[in-house]
Amino acid sequence: MSTDIRTRVIGYLSRYFPVSDLADTDDIFKRGFVSSMFAMQLVAFVEQEFAVVVENEDLELDNFRSVAALERFVRGKLSAPVAS
Repeated sequence: MSTDIRTRVIGYLSRYFPVSDLADTDDIFKRGFVSSMFAMQLVAFVEQEFAVVVENEDLELDNFRSVAALERFVRGKLSAPVAS
């Protein structure tokens, strides 16, 4: 897992809930850490922090449910070719 992406995601999440016992694969929705409002904040964070665009088709819960999922999603967005 990319340490930089993971560190930045964990840093953001730690502002809102305790992450010390959060495994990278823990579902933050099932653990009750994320509301629908926070989910939108999380999308905005990803866009701003990593300079990516989250498209409508990207708004799948599986892309945002864990630190590992967020890291995969961001890594995929960063490596995707730019549309011209």
